[in-house]
Amino acid sequence: MTAVDVAAVLGAFHRSYPEVGVHVRTGGSDEFLRRIAAGELDVGLLGLAEGLTPRGVQTRELSRERLVAVLSNGHRLAGRRRLCLKDLAGEPFVDFPEGSSGREQSDLAFDRAGLRRDVSFEVNAADLLTGLVRQGLGTTLIAPGLAHAVPGCVCIPVSDGPVRVEYLAWDSFNPSPAAQAFVDAIPASSAQRPC
Repeated sequence: MTAVDVAAVLGAFHRSYPEVGVHVRTGGSDEFLRRIAAGELDVGLLGLAEGLTPRGVQTRELSRERLVAVLSNGHRLAGRRRLCLKDLAGEPFVDFPEGSSGREQSDLAFDRAGLRRDVSFEVNAADLLTGLVRQGLGTTLIAPGLAHAVPGCVCIPVSDGPVRVEYLAWDSFNPSPAAQAFVDAIPASSAQRPC
Protein backbone atom coordinates (compact mmCIF):
# COMPACT_ATOMS: atom_id res chain seq x y z
CA MET A 1 0.00 0.00 0.00
CA THR A 2 1.60 3.23 -1.12
CA ALA A 3 -1.31 5.68 -1.39
CA VAL A 4 -1.74 6.07 2.36
CA ASP A 5 0.77 6.45 5.17
CA VAL A 6 -1.05 3.88 7.31
CA ALA A 7 0.96 4.56 10.47
CA ALA A 8 0.35 8.34 10.23
CA VAL A 9 -3.40 7.88 9.62
CA LEU A 10 -3.68 5.44 12.55
CA GLY A 11 -1.74 7.80 14.81
CA ALA A 12 -3.92 10.78 13.93
CA PHE A 13 -7.08 8.69 14.32
CA HIS A 14 -5.98 7.45 17.73
CA ARG A 15 -5.24 11.01 18.89
CA SER A 16 -8.68 12.16 17.68
CA TYR A 17 -10.56 9.13 19.04
CA PRO A 18 -8.52 7.67 21.92
CA GLU A 19 -11.53 5.72 23.20
CA VAL A 20 -11.82 3.68 19.97
CA GLY A 21 -9.98 0.37 19.88
CA VAL A 22 -8.17 -0.31 16.61
CA HIS A 23 -6.90 -3.69 15.43
CA VAL A 24 -4.65 -3.85 12.38
CA ARG A 25 -4.36 -6.90 10.13
CA THR A 26 -2.11 -7.44 7.16
CA GLY A 27 -3.12 -9.65 4.29
CA GLY A 28 -4.27 -9.74 0.72
CA SER A 29 -6.93 -7.66 -0.97
CA ASP A 30 -9.05 -10.72 -1.79
CA GLU A 31 -9.14 -11.73 1.87
CA PHE A 32 -10.01 -8.18 2.94
CA LEU A 33 -12.88 -7.98 0.43
CA ARG A 34 -14.31 -11.27 1.67
CA ARG A 35 -13.99 -10.28 5.34
CA ILE A 36 -15.55 -6.82 4.84
CA ALA A 37 -18.49 -8.33 2.93
CA ALA A 38 -18.93 -10.93 5.70
CA GLY A 39 -18.96 -8.23 8.40
CA GLU A 40 -15.68 -9.50 9.93
CA LEU A 41 -13.62 -6.42 9.03
CA ASP A 42 -14.67 -2.77 9.10
CA VAL A 43 -12.22 -1.14 6.70
CA GLY A 44 -9.55 -2.35 4.28
CA LEU A 45 -6.94 -0.91 1.95
CA LEU A 46 -6.87 -2.76 -1.37
CA GLY A 47 -4.48 -2.91 -4.32
CA LEU A 48 -6.06 -4.33 -7.48
CA ALA A 49 -5.31 -4.61 -11.17
CA GLU A 50 -6.81 -1.88 -13.32
CA GLY A 51 -10.22 -2.97 -14.60
CA LEU A 52 -11.05 -5.13 -11.57
CA THR A 53 -13.81 -3.47 -9.56
CA PRO A 54 -14.38 -4.44 -5.93
CA ARG A 55 -17.91 -5.78 -5.40
CA GLY A 56 -20.06 -6.08 -2.30
CA VAL A 57 -18.35 -3.20 -0.50
CA GLN A 58 -18.27 0.57 -0.66
CA THR A 59 -15.01 1.91 -2.12
CA ARG A 60 -13.12 5.09 -2.79
CA GLU A 61 -10.22 5.14 -5.24
CA LEU A 62 -7.06 6.43 -3.57
CA SER A 63 -4.48 6.16 -6.33
CA ARG A 64 -3.74 4.72 -9.74
CA GLU A 65 -0.16 4.09 -10.82
CA ARG A 66 1.77 2.09 -13.36
CA LEU A 67 4.08 -0.51 -11.83
CA VAL A 68 7.81 -0.16 -12.46
CA ALA A 69 10.49 -2.77 -13.08
CA VAL A 70 13.00 -3.29 -10.29
CA LEU A 71 16.32 -4.85 -11.31
CA SER A 72 19.63 -5.32 -9.51
CA ASN A 73 22.28 -2.73 -10.32
CA GLY A 74 24.24 -5.39 -12.21
CA HIS A 75 21.35 -6.53 -14.41
CA ARG A 76 21.94 -6.33 -18.17
CA LEU A 77 18.94 -3.95 -18.54
CA ALA A 78 19.79 -1.74 -15.54
CA GLY A 79 21.11 1.10 -17.71
CA ARG A 80 17.92 1.50 -19.73
CA ARG A 81 15.73 4.57 -19.22
CA ARG A 82 12.48 2.77 -20.16
CA LEU A 83 11.41 -0.82 -20.75
CA CYS A 84 8.42 -2.65 -22.18
CA LEU A 85 7.00 -6.00 -21.12
CA LYS A 86 8.61 -7.70 -24.13
CA ASP A 87 12.05 -6.70 -22.76
CA LEU A 88 11.27 -8.49 -19.49
CA ALA A 89 9.43 -11.58 -20.77
CA GLY A 90 12.54 -13.79 -20.85
CA GLU A 91 13.72 -12.79 -17.38
CA PRO A 92 13.20 -14.83 -14.21
CA PHE A 93 10.67 -13.05 -11.97
CA VAL A 94 10.18 -12.60 -8.26
CA ASP A 95 6.49 -11.98 -7.50
CA PHE A 96 3.69 -12.44 -5.04
CA PRO A 97 1.97 -15.86 -4.79
CA GLU A 98 -0.07 -17.10 -7.74
CA GLY A 99 -3.74 -16.16 -7.38
CA SER A 100 -3.06 -13.15 -5.14
CA SER A 101 -4.23 -9.69 -6.18
CA GLY A 102 -0.62 -8.46 -6.03
CA ARG A 103 0.40 -11.09 -8.57
CA GLU A 104 -2.69 -10.75 -10.74
CA GLN A 105 -1.73 -7.24 -11.84
CA SER A 106 1.42 -8.47 -13.60
CA ASP A 107 -0.10 -11.77 -14.79
CA LEU A 108 -2.94 -9.91 -16.54
CA ALA A 109 -0.54 -7.45 -18.20
CA PHE A 110 1.65 -10.23 -19.62
CA ASP A 111 -1.41 -12.24 -20.72
CA ARG A 112 -2.93 -9.22 -22.48
CA ALA A 113 0.38 -8.59 -24.26
CA GLY A 114 0.49 -12.23 -25.39
CA LEU A 115 3.73 -12.80 -23.48
CA ARG A 116 4.82 -15.57 -21.17
CA ARG A 117 7.01 -15.09 -18.11
CA ASP A 118 8.66 -17.38 -15.60
CA VAL A 119 8.04 -16.63 -11.92
CA SER A 120 10.89 -18.40 -10.14
CA PHE A 121 10.23 -17.02 -6.65
CA GLU A 122 6.83 -16.46 -4.99
CA VAL A 123 6.90 -14.48 -1.74
CA ASN A 124 4.42 -12.67 0.52
CA ALA A 125 6.53 -9.72 1.66
CA ALA A 126 7.73 -6.76 -0.41
CA ASP A 127 11.05 -6.55 1.46
CA LEU A 128 11.86 -10.20 0.67
CA LEU A 129 10.76 -9.66 -2.92
CA THR A 130 13.13 -6.71 -3.37
CA GLY A 131 15.87 -8.51 -1.42
CA LEU A 132 15.81 -11.39 -3.92
CA VAL A 133 15.96 -8.90 -6.79
CA ARG A 134 18.91 -7.14 -5.13
CA GLN A 135 20.72 -10.50 -5.08
CA GLY A 136 20.29 -10.78 -8.85
CA LEU A 137 17.86 -13.71 -8.64
CA GLY A 138 15.17 -12.09 -10.76
CA THR A 139 13.29 -8.94 -11.58
CA THR A 140 9.92 -7.71 -10.36
CA LEU A 141 7.16 -5.22 -11.11
CA ILE A 142 6.00 -3.21 -8.10
CA ALA A 143 4.46 0.15 -7.23
CA PRO A 144 6.85 3.09 -7.58
CA GLY A 145 6.35 3.98 -3.92
CA LEU A 146 7.87 0.65 -2.91
CA ALA A 147 10.62 0.76 -5.52
CA HIS A 148 12.10 4.23 -5.21
CA ALA A 149 14.57 3.51 -2.42
CA VAL A 150 15.64 -0.11 -2.82
CA PRO A 151 19.41 -0.21 -2.21
CA GLY A 152 21.42 -2.08 -4.83
CA CYS A 153 18.59 -1.84 -7.36
CA VAL A 154 17.28 0.44 -10.07
CA CYS A 155 13.66 1.10 -10.91
CA ILE A 156 12.75 1.64 -14.54
CA PRO A 157 9.38 2.73 -15.97
CA VAL A 158 7.63 0.09 -18.10
CA SER A 159 5.68 1.77 -20.90
CA ASP A 160 3.07 -1.00 -21.19
CA GLY A 161 3.34 -2.23 -17.61
CA PRO A 162 0.41 -3.10 -15.37
CA VAL A 163 -1.57 -0.39 -13.60
CA ARG A 164 -2.38 -0.85 -9.91
CA VAL A 165 -5.42 0.86 -8.39
CA GLU A 166 -5.54 1.34 -4.64
CA TYR A 167 -8.91 1.57 -2.91
CA LEU A 168 -10.26 2.25 0.52
CA ALA A 169 -13.05 -0.28 1.15
CA TRP A 170 -15.68 -0.56 3.89
CA ASP A 171 -19.08 -2.11 4.63
CA SER A 172 -21.62 -0.39 2.41
CA PHE A 173 -24.63 -1.57 4.41
CA ASN A 174 -24.11 -0.35 7.95
CA PRO A 175 -20.66 0.96 8.87
CA SER A 176 -20.14 1.62 12.57
CA PRO A 177 -19.63 5.25 13.62
CA ALA A 178 -15.97 4.46 14.37
CA ALA A 179 -15.47 2.85 10.94
CA GLN A 180 -17.10 5.83 9.23
CA ALA A 181 -14.88 8.23 11.19
CA PHE A 182 -11.81 6.26 10.09
CA VAL A 183 -12.95 6.31 6.45
CA ASP A 184 -13.48 10.06 6.71
CA ALA A 185 -9.96 10.48 8.16
CA ILE A 186 -8.25 9.08 5.06
CA PRO A 187 -7.42 11.70 2.42
CA ALA A 188 -9.46 11.46 -0.79
CA SER A 189 -6.37 11.21 -2.97
CA SER A 190 -2.64 11.05 -2.52
CA ALA A 191 0.32 12.17 -4.57
CA GLN A 192 1.92 9.43 -6.61
CA ARG A 193 5.64 8.87 -6.22
CA PRO A 194 7.71 8.74 -9.39
CA CYS A 195 10.33 6.07 -9.90
